[in-house]
Amino acid sequence: MKTTRHATYNLNYHIVWLPKYRQSVLDNEVANRVGTILHEIADDKGLEIIDLTVQPDHIHLFVSSPPKHAPSLLANWFKGISSRKYNHRYADNEGEKIRWARGYYAGTAGHVSSETVQDYIQEHKEGDS
Repeated sequence: MKTTRHATYNLNYHIVWLPKYRQSVLDNEVANRVGTILHEIADDKGLEIIDLTVQPDHIHLFVSSPPKHAPSLLANWFKGISSRKYNHRYADNEGEKIRWARGYYAGTAGHVSSETVQDYIQEHKEGDS
């Protein structure tokens, strides 16, 4: 469990996205550079990357985020900022630029038993009495 000033949360998102036209451009040094940039974005935004796999034709990101960030915002941050940073730092000509396909997949992950939820509610109910 993680906390902010006003929330206790366990929100983990699995986000998957592709290079435009599903080209296999994310290999070797490109994959390493993109991975580094994704970690920079997470650090800048106060997110935790739980797991990351950069495949030649897609990226799997498993990230934990506070409840104030919608999954669509996370996808937009990681896709938009990563392509801008990569293209600014490494792409000398048009053919080397990273461009992402428009869509993405986002799913939630995590497991809390109903007993855990009930215990949490009871703990806070007793504290308010």
